[in-house]
Amino acid sequence: MFSADQGEGSKTRKGPRSIWTIGGGKGGSGKTFIAVNLGICLSRFGEEVVLIDADLGGANIHTFLGLSFPQRTLCDFINKRVQGIRDVVVDTDIPNLGLVVGAQDLLNAANPKEPQKWKLIRHINSLDVDYVILDLGAGNSFNVLDFFLMSENEILVVTPEPTCIENTYRFIKSAFFRKVKKVISHFGVKEIIDMAMDQRNERGIKTPFDIIELAGKIDKSIGLRLERELESFRPKLIVNQVRTKSDIDIGLSMRSAFLKYFGISMDYLGYIVYDNEVWQSIQRRKPLVLEFPQSRASRCINEITLKLITDKPFLFGSEG
Repeated sequence: MFSADQGEGSKTRKGPRSIWTIGGGKGGSGKTFIAVNLGICLSRFGEEVVLIDADLGGANIHTFLGLSFPQRTLCDFINKRVQGIRDVVVDTDIPNLGLVVGAQDLLNAANPKEPQKWKLIRHINSLDVDYVILDLGAGNSFNVLDFFLMSENEILVVTPEPTCIENTYRFIKSAFFRKVKKVISHFGVKEIIDMAMDQRNERGIKTPFDIIELAGKIDKSIGLRLERELESFRPKLIVNQVRTKSDIDIGLSMRSAFLKYFGISMDYLGYIVYDNEVWQSIQRRKPLVLEFPQSRASRCINEITLKLITDKPFLFGSEG
């Protein structure tokens, strides 16, 4: 179904209907687990989906699907051994679901050069499927941020741990600073943004509000443009491994804090309960929504998927 020989004119749509990026500031939050299971939920709705392991240099998404490491990976694309990213999409046993595995055998794959990165982004944007889901690496390097910002559904995964929450705040601030730096050409404003990305900057710039205020003093029109960029930046949040009501409320608290202190409107997609069947599915190398479709965590993932594709509110507490 995901043959590299598919003709260019086989679809009238040019590029995917929607791209979802799954990121966050800290490793171990469950990004890959969530990316895989969201992709499977979409495929079961009849949508054509490609999962991309964009954790460059640390590929493991194939393991979650119980697959062996494929012969062709992003390494072949980056090194120009194939013409396009479609050539490294491999079939899975799941109907409508294709996979692009990240590079394991290239030490510098985790830090592709700028032309390589933008070529990869262009090719992802040209995939003629319904949905593309990118599983990103941890941290807030420029490459991770640029992949995160390429989609209309920028999804953050956080666990109810202080370090993970703190890293998520840092990640979102960095993502916004990166976003506005790419659209503003004024040297003085770019200098302010560079300064803001250093938490210990001498001018005490900490939030988007600070950048907008300083930019407005340089050029009022730039300040207004930054305000519009802030209004349009709307990342989405999933809280993973929820055990208690207070864990659920973390998402609500973070949404309020982002709006109050950063001016960023965040959508709280919902939560995934802590479930022993998640651990069992990972050990068996079989996706949760297929291995334990009636589990509480599976029901949470299905609800989140439906919210993303229908824009209906998450029914908090409905997992029972």
